[in-house]
Amino acid sequence: MRILALLFSLLAVPATAHEFWLEPTAYQIAADGTLEAHIVNGQNFAGTNQVFFPQRFEHFAIIAGGTGASVRGRAGDRPALNQAPVAQGLNVIAYQARNATVDYATWEKFQNFVDHKDFGDVLTRQRERELPESNFKEVYSRYSKTLIGVGSAAGTDHRVGLETELVALTNPYTDDLDNGFTVQLFYHQDVRANVQIEVFDKAPDGTVEVSYFQTNDEGIATFPITGGNSYMVDAVMLREPSDELQEQTGAVWETLWANLTFGTPE
Repeated sequence: MRILALLFSLLAVPATAHEFWLEPTAYQIAADGTLEAHIVNGQNFAGTNQVFFPQRFEHFAIIAGGTGASVRGRAGDRPALNQAPVAQGLNVIAYQARNATVDYATWEKFQNFVDHKDFGDVLTRQRERELPESNFKEVYSRYSKTLIGVGSAAGTDHRVGLETELVALTNPYTDDLDNGFTVQLFYHQDVRANVQIEVFDKAPDGTVEVSYFQTNDEGIATFPITGGNSYMVDAVMLREPSDELQEQTGAVWETLWANLTFGTPE
């Protein structure tokens, strides 16, 4: 019982936490190296490292060289990813968390979130649906990826089947980064056009700068890069939950979070 209590305490998420990401201990490793990455929950590219716990995720996989493998581990492992690469080249690690919920006691707290993520006039939608403006619930899901260069690090990112997904159109370890880094944002098979993405730029000393960009009509956004830094890209969408999900969770709004992390060579 004490072990279970410890595991659940490690999985506890601070009430102010927002982003959820995969953070490798090294973004580039030798061909015979080991992939290691933490599952992290927090804000401003700093947070709490979570343990490997299968009951908390739907999918956790590594894709490289046209093949894939499930991430294996035991409950309590930290870092949560600790195994051999699938192949030499660009290894894409993808994680889909199981749904969770958050309660909002006041509209002001939810409005702050709406403004931060640039969701538009949600209050009008709330009123049109005749929903309460206090003491309501949101259900959310997380779709996180990270890119680790193994050996030559050659290869490209691609869709891996997440409901919402950020795809890197630039290989950060082999491509010329002078003109910036480019991503494309998807929802199902469609691109998410003209929506906000948030970019967190972490220097080696741990300082973080946050910038905001808009995708174009093709769901593409490009942003500048500094060599030697690490990056997190985050994009969130808001939708009404299905009748079934609303009945299961009691939530009146649903958010889907796409996240991508990578490093850059000096």
